[in-house]
Amino acid sequence: MKNLQDATEKICELKGNLVALDTLLSAMVSAMSPELRQTLLRTFESHAEVARTVMLHAPISELTIAAFEKDVRRMTQLAGGGTTPPKA
Repeated sequence: MKNLQDATEKICELKGNLVALDTLLSAMVSAMSPELRQTLLRTFESHAEVARTVMLHAPISELTIAAFEKDVRRMTQLAGGGTTPPKA
């Protein structure tokens, strides 16, 4: 039972960390000029593609890959790349 409690606490800690980073990222993108956002978007798309390639060759769950793709779509939308709302 102790291991389950430890795992639950760690997951909650990671969720809090992720929310804080997401909030910081949103604030940073909002403060950027349109030109800088476009540069960010191009770089992000390139890095996301590298991450996809790495994940193809790693023992990683489909849930992790699905979450990655969902957040890539959401962050691309946040940076101004596209006019359709991100998929949930």
